[in-house]
Amino acid sequence: MYNDKSAPQLDAMVEQYTPLVRRIAHHLMGRMPSSVAVEDLYQAGLIGLLDAIKRFDNSKGASFETYAGIRIRGAMVDDVRKGEWAPRSVHRNARRIQEAIRSVENRTGADAHDRDIANELGISLNEYHAMLQDSMATRLFSLDEMESPDDFIDSERQQEQSLNPFEELQHGDFRNHLAKAIEQLSEREQLVISLYYDEELNLKEIGEVLGVSESRVSQIHSQAAQRLRTRLQEWL
Repeated sequence: MYNDKSAPQLDAMVEQYTPLVRRIAHHLMGRMPSSVAVEDLYQAGLIGLLDAIKRFDNSKGASFETYAGIRIRGAMVDDVRKGEWAPRSVHRNARRIQEAIRSVENRTGADAHDRDIANELGISLNEYHAMLQDSMATRLFSLDEMESPDDFIDSERQQEQSLNPFEELQHGDFRNHLAKAIEQLSEREQLVISLYYDEELNLKEIGEVLGVSESRVSQIHSQAAQRLRTRLQEWL
């Protein structure tokens, strides 16, 4: 256990993993509202890091960096949620986008593109992109939140609340449906999802890979997330 370390040892660990906190903060900024500053995430992440140092049990086989990353990310997300910053109109617009995607795809049998969705909503492309950016920050759907840290790393929770066989089956079925839904995204949307969640690149870095602006990556990510939420509505 790490919670029996001396103050100098704790200080050394905090200093060692501070870059991890900053990296996660910059990574999450791409999905946060403009009212959230990276320093807000950083401060919340430090609390998550201290919590990880206190709770980590190195006898369970997981690396501390992996465990700490999950705790840090969770602390940042929880802090933003407590702020209750998103007005009802933002949530309402997110639902409108999902309904428009569903309507277009049900009617055409093909992926709904930006202009198709904007036309369905009766707004300009620029207005749709602005709405899309706002809806992204509502966090109505987040792939990394589909993986609870307690499912694979927090042994304390696993011992106290193990899933029953039916819940395990449902969890496995959801993961299978999510994987299939991702495979049905466009090649560019799949690449953005992979670079963001698997490679943990931030939006600016993904833009450099794709040769597009950071704002365009944000739009692609948000539209992919809304598309996935629409197609997985029965599970969510």
